[in-house]
Amino acid sequence: MAIIDELRADSPVRRIRDLPGPRGLPMLGNALQIQRERLHRTAEQWAREYGEVFRFRIGSREFVVVSNPEMVATMLRDRPDGFQRTDRLNAAARELGFSGLFSANGEEWKRQRPMVLRGLDPAHIKAFHPTLVKVTQRFERRWRNAAGAGRAIDLQSDLMRYTVDVTAGLAFGTDINTVESDDEIIQKHLDKLLPALFKRVLSPLPHWLWVRRRADPALGEHLRALRSAVDGFIAGARLRLADQPQLRERPGNLIEAMVAERDRPGSALTDEDVSGNVLTMLLAGEDTTANTLAWMIWLLHCHPEVAQRAAEEVRSMVGEGSHPTHEQLGQLDFVEACVHETMRLKPVAPIIIQQVVRDTVVGGLALPAGTPVMCLMRPAAVDAAHFPDPQAFRPERWLAGDGPARAAGSAKRVAMPFGAGPRTCPGRYLALSEMKMVAAMLLGAFEIADVSTADGTEVQERLALTMSPVGLKLRLRVRK
Repeated sequence: MAIIDELRADSPVRRIRDLPGPRGLPMLGNALQIQRERLHRTAEQWAREYGEVFRFRIGSREFVVVSNPEMVATMLRDRPDGFQRTDRLNAAARELGFSGLFSANGEEWKRQRPMVLRGLDPAHIKAFHPTLVKVTQRFERRWRNAAGAGRAIDLQSDLMRYTVDVTAGLAFGTDINTVESDDEIIQKHLDKLLPALFKRVLSPLPHWLWVRRRADPALGEHLRALRSAVDGFIAGARLRLADQPQLRERPGNLIEAMVAERDRPGSALTDEDVSGNVLTMLLAGEDTTANTLAWMIWLLHCHPEVAQRAAEEVRSMVGEGSHPTHEQLGQLDFVEACVHETMRLKPVAPIIIQQVVRDTVVGGLALPAGTPVMCLMRPAAVDAAHFPDPQAFRPERWLAGDGPARAAGSAKRVAMPFGAGPRTCPGRYLALSEMKMVAAMLLGAFEIADVSTADGTEVQERLALTMSPVGLKLRLRVRK
């Protein structure tokens, strides 16, 4: 408590006990006021009632909630030394088998990050582009078949096939081709993990550690299937390294780099590090990009004039019946603006929960070590103080200057969909490439006939660590 204890009695710095917040019950706190799948909406409503900094409790765990963008950015940039993943998240991820870069802290995170970054840097994304085109061509055939048959497409399920195939190709050098499969294959197992992790993170007590065998037998089956798939990816990488020893010095992808490092004498990398990062890549590569794409396609359908402008950019840049080159992909400024505007309105990570590592003061608030802090990522991004007409889908707001990379004002310091600081998402270059590639394929080859829920009701947001739209169906017409 060094920093906090040094504060004078008359210091204007606030303590957590001074913060406002919703009234709770003895023992339970605010647990009964929260639905996990709508936690972000509840927290955003509380922020409107109690301000940019407030507190609430789940059982004995007291959370500080922050939506002030400057405070959020300060905390995200002070990672991993000042803030880190919570102990609960780290333990739950380890227990579920994906204790990779996403959940790692401290020295473990510092050891793993450079290797993961090298596997996902712009040079690797550029070299991977021909494979990205191949997967996209398969995906276009799948959607052409659906359009020809007049069949509604389960939007998220199809997008997850695409993103898993891309991730497996880039990170593991494996063509699993779920796009052309009739089965869910690996996705039906992946879909169970993030909700299970989120449930553990927010549970008042870590009950699953005490009743593990009876807690969720179905989850155990999914975990075994995923571990078998991960073991297969690792075994394939070891075979390639044995057949081509030069790959140990110049690995072609992330899994080869991890296995080569793990096998190096004296390496600090463990088998758990390798398998955890493989599973983390599958989860992160599938869920976040697919959900952002689903939200963007829905928004384009709701705003046909925006879709028309984006389609014209694609056709003028790429032509019809072809897919953009890597260089052309980088020139689709309006399409990229659509991506940024989607992430502003529908961030797939609307909350980021951190734990204070050392006693500190942020924005005039004293935070003792161990405090869980929930950062709300959307309120500032939909505030008129930062974005005119904030609830409107207006991609052109990202085109000031020389395109999306030079968005005007403080926009990118307020909307932070990939996080900020040292723990910025390492897969952001791949994610942007995938999203622009799918958008270019969709807008160049098809017209969006409809995007809606099965019963025609308003699309709902569901939070399971990431935020997804519930039950969207897509209907397409082949563009003439």
